[in-house]
Amino acid sequence: MAVRINLANVAVVLVQPNISENIGAAARAMCNMGLRRLLVVDPPRCDLTRVCKMATHAALDVVEAMEIYPGLPEALKDFSYVVGTTARLGGERQVVRTPARLAETLLPIAAENPVAILFGPEDRGLTNEDLRFCHAVVTIPTADFCSLNLAQAVMVICYELFRFSSASTSEFAPRLANRFELDAMYAHLKEVLTRICFIDAS
Repeated sequence: MAVRINLANVAVVLVQPNISENIGAAARAMCNMGLRRLLVVDPPRCDLTRVCKMATHAALDVVEAMEIYPGLPEALKDFSYVVGTTARLGGERQVVRTPARLAETLLPIAAENPVAILFGPEDRGLTNEDLRFCHAVVTIPTADFCSLNLAQAVMVICYELFRFSSASTSEFAPRLANRFELDAMYAHLKEVLTRICFIDAS
């Protein structure tokens, strides 16, 4: 059976966005490309008047349904697959995909699983600690000047997902464990291995 990217299963997560207008502009970019779920993590400031002004009436429903969380663990607990965005390569950073390759990867996964795409603060992007929550990392190829506005980055990624939402594949991924389920499994595994003296809990 052919499956398509289920955009209803894909959420945009803005981590500590510094500028309220960028939240609204990101919501508008999402709305243009058919994505509706927006999460904001630990925003230093979030002036809803300024957010709504940039979102315009077209994306007000996205803003009204926006979810705000104090940290990434709380925001990501129900997601089975997490993607981080970065402009910096090398070091501890994972192998990265382009937006088109990411969309191709998500085609079978998002059919049955909730997916989160993380965008970092405007001034520094996602930290290495943030990226440890991610199953995959994506970067947007640019010319020599590689600084994109937050809403521009959201638009590029969402466009590729929208483009692939009209494609189909005969492959699909089964339901994956979410972050909450994985953490519970790791805790249980640690308890069992400690009990049989296979590891030292300290």
